Amino acid sequence: MLTSNTWMKYTCNSIAALTVLALAACGSGSSDSPSGATTPPTGANPDARVYAEQVDELAALPADEPVAPGAVPVLMPTRSAVRFLNQATFGAQDAELASLRGEWRTGWLQRQFALPVARTHWDGVLADQAAWLAEDSTRLATDLPNTVWDWAVWQAYLSSADQLRKRVGFALSQIMVLSVSSLASGPANNPRLAAGYLDVLERGAFGNFRQLLEDVTLSPAMGTYLSHRGNLKAAYDINGVATRVPDENYAREVMQLFTIGTVLLNIDGTPQLVAGQPVETYAQAEVSNLARVFTGWDWQPASAGVERLRLPMRHIAANHSLEEKKFLGVTIPPGTLGPASLKIALDTLFNHPNVGPFIGRQLIQRLVTSNPSPAYVARVAGRFNDNGAGVRGDMKAVITQVLNDPEARTPLNIAAPAPGWGKLREPVLRFTTLARALNLSTTSELWFIPDLSSPATELGQSPLRAETVFNFYHPGYAPPQSGIATQKLVAPEFELVNEVSVPGIVNYFQKFLALPPVRMTVDYSHELPLADQPAALVASLNLRLANESLSDTTRREITDTLTAMPATTADQKLTRVRTALLMLMAAPDFITQK
Repeated sequence: MLTSNTWMKYTCNSIAALTVLALAACGSGSSDSPSGATTPPTGANPDARVYAEQVDELAALPADEPVAPGAVPVLMPTRSAVRFLNQATFGAQDAELASLRGEWRTGWLQRQFALPVARTHWDGVLADQAAWLAEDSTRLATDLPNTVWDWAVWQAYLSSADQLRKRVGFALSQIMVLSVSSLASGPANNPRLAAGYLDVLERGAFGNFRQLLEDVTLSPAMGTYLSHRGNLKAAYDINGVATRVPDENYAREVMQLFTIGTVLLNIDGTPQLVAGQPVETYAQAEVSNLARVFTGWDWQPASAGVERLRLPMRHIAANHSLEEKKFLGVTIPPGTLGPASLKIALDTLFNHPNVGPFIGRQLIQRLVTSNPSPAYVARVAGRFNDNGAGVRGDMKAVITQVLNDPEARTPLNIAAPAPGWGKLREPVLRFTTLARALNLSTTSELWFIPDLSSPATELGQSPLRAETVFNFYHPGYAPPQSGIATQKLVAPEFELVNEVSVPGIVNYFQKFLALPPVRMTVDYSHELPLADQPAALVASLNLRLANESLSDTTRREITDTLTAMPATTADQKLTRVRTALLMLMAAPDFITQK
């Protein structure tokens, strides 16, 4: 596509610019609405009751979508709609964009909340396993490849209509982490376990956090991953010395990572301080006590068949610790049975004041911006604490606040972003944005998109394949000795960025554009009519994929490169389109989502 010298120069410039741009695109927010707006306009906007939204949309109106002074546009401006879909889905597609523009955000969210699950990951994995076996009569169930998981999850993320559920489920999978690569249950069962677990997260995405916490706890996949499946009560010798103690893995992680974190928080996510120092939420003794709660839980009986890989674990009373359990200011009396102990423990965690700000901030990071302002976190945590009807833990209310918050919506954070605004698009989202824009599809049941975890030759990331329970990156990560760290900002996705991964992912995109995965096709019909007009092609891609966030310099560099390329034949025009897409994928101001 590009000459080697031109491409190397562009890629090296991108690597250098990435750190610079991230500082201006990875952080805190701006004011709740643009200045100077004093009177709420009226008009055909279905969200006319949402004052902040109207003001923001009017400020975002491009010249080619005019509206009368004091009125609200009938259709949501394209740039704002693309931006919203980049936060709420795996990438904007034309049909979804048209729906959102007519429905506006509130209507779109209500429709997405009401959509049934298109197909469970469980059904997808089983269908793919059956299809793979059916392709060759000599194949055996024992030969099933582990990568069936990847085929199924990529298909769901790229083609399912319930995009918001899928997108929030992916965000939750990076908070309540499970890795299919570490389940050690065999290539047939690993994908099934992972599928059942991701279904738990996606069901919980629109439910109540308390139920989600219980479903995660009793998931056989999580029980396998964090070793509380088959966890046994303590055993003692004749002298009363413990010869076996309950496994503490899940007890530690359910507090540290899934609910409350390690330090007490104010509602705005800032740490509570005593004598200038943060206060720890729990001590080691509380981990040991809580571990007793998670004893006695195991597989459903073998008679359940393959379903036992996704059914909630059953309780085996003989294996449960009846000892006293003290943690987080609560005491479970000795002799309390397992199900009752579990309810008390999960209720205690769920009602802890840390949960709203701890989980809310991470959802903001995964969907909108790496460094939300304390006020933004407080508004989301407030919705977690009370959805407006006295209900705690309502995930629909939390998601609505995350995505509709004035700080998330103000267009000022596109044209003139607050210092540190935005987030890096992690590799999975860079890929899905491109694949969905090109309508990647196949006539086969099997979507042969494999595990793309190699940073040298692929994305360096694949869904549910993090190497540790701490996810692909830590929510508080900042590149060492960088301006980001100096200004006490964070850029979590930067933990995946290095001298190997930056050219590796670009090389993968070049290969993908030239030769999509086996049996799969991409659609360039939206781009090819503009191949003769480099500036128009770049403008279209800038709008449809990057919600007009590319800088003048980036647009000029891509346009100049395309203009220098011949575009007489059909092949030359296709090469020009592919080059434009590849340069966009490598551009730092596309990688930084604003």
